Amino acid sequence: MSAKSRLSVYLEPTLLRALERFALEHRKSKSLVAEAAISAFLAPDAVERPDAALIRRLDHQNRTAERADRNLAIVIEMLALFIRFWLTTTPTLPESAQAAARAKGQSRYDGFVVALGRRLAKGGRFVDGLSPDAPSSAAPRDRDEGA
Repeated sequence: MSAKSRLSVYLEPTLLRALERFALEHRKSKSLVAEAAISAFLAPDAVERPDAALIRRLDHQNRTAERADRNLAIVIEMLALFIRFWLTTTPTLPESAQAAARAKGQSRYDGFVVALGRRLAKGGRFVDGLSPDAPSSAAPRDRDEGA
């Protein structure tokens, strides 16, 4: 056990009463409480460590939310562009061909759902292959283009 040095300090009466009350409630000596308080005061890293962990977690959640926002913007733009392109390039079918087109469309849709299920099961995502530098939404001039 190392020898301790004696220190005399002057405290405001209210602070001294708070020290005495705390020491009495916790059944510790005033010297031990004062030593622990000084030690904590001189080592602020111990106090800041939980804040740093919280800040790191919040930063991670913020980056995750930004990625989700970017991916959603990409999907919205892609869907809008596809719908516009499809509506402007697909001719209206004559009444006699619509039943066959619906049947073929249903067959293609079923194939699409199966392919989508396989891709999702593999874990691959289209947006993972995109550059992180890609803009989150198209420029206004891109929206006016047909395709």
